[in-house]
Amino acid sequence: MHHIKPKIQKTDGKQRDGKGFSLNELKEAGLNKADAKRLKIPVDPRRKTAHAENIETLKAHLAQQKLQTKPKSKPERQAAKNKPKK
Repeated sequence: MHHIKPKIQKTDGKQRDGKGFSLNELKEAGLNKADAKRLKIPVDPRRKTAHAENIETLKAHLAQQKLQTKPKSKPERQAAKNKPKK
């Protein structure tokens, strides 16, 4: 599992790795806090900004997760024994 980190704009214009994605970024990517926790995506509730680059990172990560997970097939039903009805 790859760990993803958001990019944060510093005041001097440089970027650095952030501690987690903001709730607004999660919302725009179609996730909530519980989904992020289940997918092991870091969340920083103190952040209020939503950067387009981070939203695209989240969407790409979700698409990759959907490709990696295989849908579970339903188990085949066993043939019921024919019992005479009373």
